[in-house]
Amino acid sequence: MPIMHVYFPDGALKDQQKSNLAGALTEIMLNMEGGARTRGGQAFALVLFSEIGGAGWWTGGHSDETFVSPPGAFLVRVTVPEGYLNIVNKSGVHAAVNAAILSVAGDTDAPGKGANIQVIIDEVTEGNWGAGGATISLAAIAETVGLPKDGSRFAWTRTYFEAKARLRHAFGFPADVGGLLPLDPKVAAKATRQSSAVSPDVTRR
Repeated sequence: MPIMHVYFPDGALKDQQKSNLAGALTEIMLNMEGGARTRGGQAFALVLFSEIGGAGWWTGGHSDETFVSPPGAFLVRVTVPEGYLNIVNKSGVHAAVNAAILSVAGDTDAPGKGANIQVIIDEVTEGNWGAGGATISLAAIAETVGLPKDGSRFAWTRTYFEAKARLRHAFGFPADVGGLLPLDPKVAAKATRQSSAVSPDVTRR
């Protein structure tokens, strides 16, 4: 359930361009969720637009396009749950969002095109995302959007959180601090045994 928030100077996108870009970014988000186009996945695929008016956008100390390459300056903040994307997935998101903006805002052969399109991925710590008045886990999100929990994507997610659980246990974090994916009892016990086997020399570093 990613969210994409697009910031741009006032007037850089017309209404039809916003509509086209929203559609392109929604497709990227659905692909990020494994291509599962469920009702739940589509309901959580949010695209927000913020136009920065007047002299509210400055690049290199200038409010004009002195240091801006075609097709203009854009900032896209992509919010995702922690453990949702590995580095390859993140690089794919950077490339896809950049291409979507270039396509909608006016692809060009100008040198340095797209140099001022910035895409930043913000990860929300497990346990900090809520919907409908309740805290929801990445595991629940996967079920909502239709991401198979027996596939390679979620297998990577489990590995990530199992390693995080071992690290937390080794350094004595309180059990109720949160930030861990709910694990079935067998997996949780395995993580605890593995972290207990870490040498004292390692835990003191």
